[in-house]
Amino acid sequence: MDTLINKDNILAVTRQGRTRAESTDWFRVAVGLYYLANLMTKETIDFKTVDREFNRFIYHTIGGGHTITSVLQFMSGKDVLPVVQSERFMTAFRTTCTDVPPDSIPFLLELNLGVAKNISKLEVDGPVHDWLEARKRTGEGI
Repeated sequence: MDTLINKDNILAVTRQGRTRAESTDWFRVAVGLYYLANLMTKETIDFKTVDREFNRFIYHTIGGGHTITSVLQFMSGKDVLPVVQSERFMTAFRTTCTDVPPDSIPFLLELNLGVAKNISKLEVDGPVHDWLEARKRTGEGI
């Protein structure tokens, strides 16, 4: 987290969820998108420092047992799809988190799947992969 503004933006999106479960999912996706978007830099990244900052923010927001790793795992599973397909989430994210362009979300999700594939050495199949492939075939934006 480079600035308090990013944290405030993520929390603003989170507060727009209608239930605790929805808010938690929205938080996971918003913080995950910020994390992945911050990887798009030419600068050297100190992952230990960045992950520690994100993990502290995640812990203070949704509690123990949640880390940037668990957030990214969530984002590679089927539970991310209802969030990114939610018009309410997309409206909240689009208007609040202006430093992460909404049209970059498919790319960021694909990046996340690619990292998961490199770490696990397994093929990345499943609902998120299928959704991304379908969007590519139709040329659909987000």
